[in-house]
Amino acid sequence: MQNTRRDFLKKAGLGGLALGFMFKDSVAEEVNYLTQNVNRNSSPSDLKITDLRVATLGSPRRPLIRIDTNQGISGYGEVRDAGSPRYALFLKSKILGLNPCNVEMVFKAIKQFGGHGRQGGGVSGVEMALWDLAGKAYDVPVYQMLGGRYRDRIRIYADTPKENDPERYARKALDRKKQGFTFLKMDFGIELIKDIPGTLVNADAWDFSKQWTTEPVTYGSTEHPFTRIQITDKGLEKLVEYVAAVREAVGYEIPLASDHYGHIGVNSCIRLGEALEPYRLAWLEDMIPWMYTDQWKEITRSINTPTLTGEDIYLKEEFQKLIDERAVDMVHPDLASAGGIMETKKIGDYGQENGVPMALHFAGSPVSFMANVHCAAATENFVALEHHSVDNPRWESLVNQPQKPIVEEGYTTVPETPGLGVELNEEAIKEQLIEGGEYFAPTPEWEKDRSWDRLWS
Repeated sequence: MQNTRRDFLKKAGLGGLALGFMFKDSVAEEVNYLTQNVNRNSSPSDLKITDLRVATLGSPRRPLIRIDTNQGISGYGEVRDAGSPRYALFLKSKILGLNPCNVEMVFKAIKQFGGHGRQGGGVSGVEMALWDLAGKAYDVPVYQMLGGRYRDRIRIYADTPKENDPERYARKALDRKKQGFTFLKMDFGIELIKDIPGTLVNADAWDFSKQWTTEPVTYGSTEHPFTRIQITDKGLEKLVEYVAAVREAVGYEIPLASDHYGHIGVNSCIRLGEALEPYRLAWLEDMIPWMYTDQWKEITRSINTPTLTGEDIYLKEEFQKLIDERAVDMVHPDLASAGGIMETKKIGDYGQENGVPMALHFAGSPVSFMANVHCAAATENFVALEHHSVDNPRWESLVNQPQKPIVEEGYTTVPETPGLGVELNEEAIKEQLIEGGEYFAPTPEWEKDRSWDRLWS
């Protein structure tokens, strides 16, 4: 008789719980059954942040964040690649004692301390870790807390670094296709033709070897409109040879995006865009810095290939300007700069409302990768997520994922495990730390609040 009643109540679900009160001796039993999937290892309403530590990987620098709590649960996040761990450590004094499950409230308390580019990495990384903690506390994957998912597999686009010969580049892109990737991106720019006479105007005034420097008045620190480098007809022909070779190798069935054209102005961008139109590229990325909205609008309206920017933008407001002005055809936030998971979803949702798709820029570890995966799963207008470590054989070893390989046949599966679904491989991380780095060493020096930071009186 007891078993019969229990079976009936199980089938009745929550309605059975109400009926169960008619049988007072079994109320506790029925409540336990109906809440069997609730995580009893934590009490979310009493959860408090007790610590924040970092472990910084090298080649390139990728600071991992671990936020600890009073209930033994830890959450993981990541400062954007090549960013400083100090962007996150500075926030420690601001979040100690707060409940990580109040993700939006904590985010609003710290978002003033982020900025564009890598400066957004601290806030974004902390926000990732908060979602990881909240998911673990409530025993659900992050995407579920974002409103559920639109897809259970995430399409990946494979970045392909440049080669100095069109045929070698074509073979490399074809190798990506053979690996199973269904969406590719190639880098090609004026540094590939700088030594060919008659291809560039005013290039001799710049040292191309300083492309990735912040030293003032160098090629790398001079925004595109101000170098006054121009591409000649011969230069366009040489650049087009790279795209033509890759397109012939991979075919037209696969989307092929592009990036890294060099520091050239609007006029040369338009001429390059026109020359590339026969090859139906998925997009032209970051042709000029993102903040020149009017110049972006001019480029976008002058060519038929889609334009895209956004990997260095912090928060949704600047994306809204680009979208409202129809300055680009697509947006491209880097979740580790944009403000984290929810802010990136808001960017995507705003684009959705205005007919603008969203691709995701990414070049970090599997921790940030999984944050992107949950965001992509929960955002309807998502197109594809970048994978920048295809050629790094040690990338997947950083985590103990239940599913390996993480990326297979050009897709990754959305995790069903709580939080981000990331379990760190301590041994592999210790092997890949920057020189002199430590594995989540204590950071008591960052616990003291050093200033009064309220923005109003």
